Amino acid sequence: MGNRNKNGMKKRLMAAPALAMFLISACIVGAPTAHSAGADGECATKYPIVLVHGAGFRDMNLGLNYWGRIPEYLEERGAKIHYGNTDGWSSIEQGAADLKAAVEAVLAGTGSEKVNIIAHSKGGLEARYMISSLHMAGRVASLTTISTPHHGSKTLDYILEWPDFLLRGASVIGDVVSRIAGDRNPDFYAGIQSLGKGYMQEFNEENPDMPGVYYQSFAGQLYAPASDLILSWPAYIIKDTEGGTNDGMVTVESAIWTNFRGVLRGAGYRGISHLDEVDFRREDIEIEPLLGATTIRGFYAAVVTDLGQLGY
Repeated sequence: MGNRNKNGMKKRLMAAPALAMFLISACIVGAPTAHSAGADGECATKYPIVLVHGAGFRDMNLGLNYWGRIPEYLEERGAKIHYGNTDGWSSIEQGAADLKAAVEAVLAGTGSEKVNIIAHSKGGLEARYMISSLHMAGRVASLTTISTPHHGSKTLDYILEWPDFLLRGASVIGDVVSRIAGDRNPDFYAGIQSLGKGYMQEFNEENPDMPGVYYQSFAGQLYAPASDLILSWPAYIIKDTEGGTNDGMVTVESAIWTNFRGVLRGAGYRGISHLDEVDFRREDIEIEPLLGATTIRGFYAAVVTDLGQLGY
C-alpha cells in the first residue's frame, strides 16, 4: 500500500508540467477570423467546412491561424472554410453552445442545409456534444475528429487528485489570462475536469453517435518524447502514466472513435505531434502515406476530397 501511494504521488508530481503546458497555452490565445471561399476544385464539397480548434487556443493566436496554412491550402482547392469561434478555455458544454451559434450563422449566411465539421483535440468533444445534446444532428453532415481525447486522459486524472484549492488557484490564473486574450466565457477548471477518463466515460454514454451523421476519427503519434521540443515533457509523462503511443497530448487509444481511419505518423525520425497535426510550425513535415497523402496539408485535402466524394 505504501509503494502504491508513493507511486501515485510521484505521478501527480510528474504531471505538474502537463498542467503548466495548459496554462501556458492560455497565454497565447487571440481573436477569431474568417476566410473567403476559393474556386471549385478537388476540395469542393456539398456542405461548407467548419474548423473547430482544441483547448488553450482560439481560431487566431497572436495573428497566426491555429490551423497554419491548412485553410488557405483547402480554399485554393475549392473548399468553403469557416470557423467554430469557440473559446480557448471553456467547459465542453459552453464550447458546444458557442459552436452551435457559429454553425447556425454559417447555415444562415450560406443557405446550406448542413455543415461538415473537422475538429482537433477538445474541439471534437464540443462538436459531439453539440450534435448529440443540443439537437444539431440534422444540421451536421459529418464530423471528423483528429486526436480528440474521446476516452479521456489518465494523466489528467492524476492532476485532478491534487488538492482542489491548488486546481482552483491555477484555474483563476488561466481564466484571467484567457479573458484578457479574448475568451468570452473562460472556465479553465471545468475544462480540465472534463478531460479525465471518468468524466469521458459518462460523456460517451450521454452523447452517442447520432443517426444520419457521418463520423470518422484519426490520431497522431510521436516516435519519441524528445521528438518535439515543446511537447517532449508532456509526451514523456503521458507515456509513463498511460503507456502506449501519444502525440504529446493525446494517446492513440484515446483518439480512437467511430470509423477510425488511421494514425498520422512522420516519415522521418520525429513523428507527428499534437501541434504538427494542425500545421502549427508551418513546416512541410513528410508523413507516412495516409489517405494517399504524404504531408499534413495534403492529408486535410484528402479528408475533404473524400467527404465530397461521399456526397457531403
